[in-house]
Amino acid sequence: MLADQTRRKLFERIAERPQSVNELAKGLSVSRPAVSQHLKALRDADLVRFRQEGTRRVYSARTEALGELRAYIDLLWHDVLEQYRDAGGEE
Repeated sequence: MLADQTRRKLFERIAERPQSVNELAKGLSVSRPAVSQHLKALRDADLVRFRQEGTRRVYSARTEALGELRAYIDLLWHDVLEQYRDAGGEE
């Protein structure tokens, strides 16, 4: 999900502080509707959530999702190190 450069940039900005779609769209080279589509993908992946403030949606990062992502990456890294060790490398 975060391999896409635009989604990664959006996620990084949201992780810094909660922001509205309009705030997030500023300074990006994609349209506001494209930003909304990327945000939907991040919501579907359970990486961000939003709260309604009048007519605005304010997005924030799901900190628990970051822990889950970190655990997954750690597991992958552990597997890579084991394969390296099994192939005759050193850990």
